[in-house]
Amino acid sequence: MKHPRPLPPEVEEFRDERWCREATRQVDSAFDAERFIERAGFAACLTDSRRPGPSLYIAVCGRRDAVMPRNVQKDPEASRTWVLKDEIMQRGKVYYAKLSRGTAMFIAPRVIPCFHAIWGMRRSEERGRLSPDAQAVLRVLRHEWEMSTSDLRAESGVNDRTACTAAIDELQAAMIVVPGEAVYVPKFTYIWTLGVGRFPDELRRRMPRDAALREIARAFLSGAGTTVLGELARVTGLSRTDAGRGNQALVREGFATMSARGVYHLAEARQVVQGVGERDDTH
Repeated sequence: MKHPRPLPPEVEEFRDERWCREATRQVDSAFDAERFIERAGFAACLTDSRRPGPSLYIAVCGRRDAVMPRNVQKDPEASRTWVLKDEIMQRGKVYYAKLSRGTAMFIAPRVIPCFHAIWGMRRSEERGRLSPDAQAVLRVLRHEWEMSTSDLRAESGVNDRTACTAAIDELQAAMIVVPGEAVYVPKFTYIWTLGVGRFPDELRRRMPRDAALREIARAFLSGAGTTVLGELARVTGLSRTDAGRGNQALVREGFATMSARGVYHLAEARQVVQGVGERDDTH
């Protein structure tokens, strides 16, 4: 795989402004973070400059070149991001969970139906698509509504820690279960709850798959200014084919332009992103 070429300074500056990657836009409170997530549409939690896309950690740092240190426990910016994550999660104004490929991500309410159309499942599909362990955990949560990790293990019968964690991760990836609160005393644990309890309208809203792909692409391109080969797929967990379908839908409606296969520009910011695109030729 070829190493991606650096983006032009104009594109990076566009992203600095949209993704709070500069000191004047630094995120310092849960309210700031929620506003950042709403504007971005979705954002990772603790990714750094080595991965593309909007990130709460980078927004807390207020610089585009932020790199997560090895010893995150002693890093004030990583610690601040973790505290904000807990506050945002407890406030329940934006969606937070481990989604595709196990990446912890925040989703603005307006984009939740789009992600759910791609990765969610109807209740009638659960028996055929969820593992027995995930179904056992889900039965308990639907009865009790919220429960700590250790209590879930005991009540569901999935007593093995690794198996229970895998079941919860499976339910998060299907956008059924979310962490509702982090508790640190007497020991650290998450309190788990049903996503539909926090976002009933968004998770019950049906959206065609093609429309969902288009709107996920729109949210990303609005903040990126330009998206290059494989970038949208890497940020969201979409396949490259689906990412391309979303971007091409934006081109057809005039929201985006395409300078080469796999390279798309926000039409209204065309002057910012000119000159990008001749380097890639596939989705």
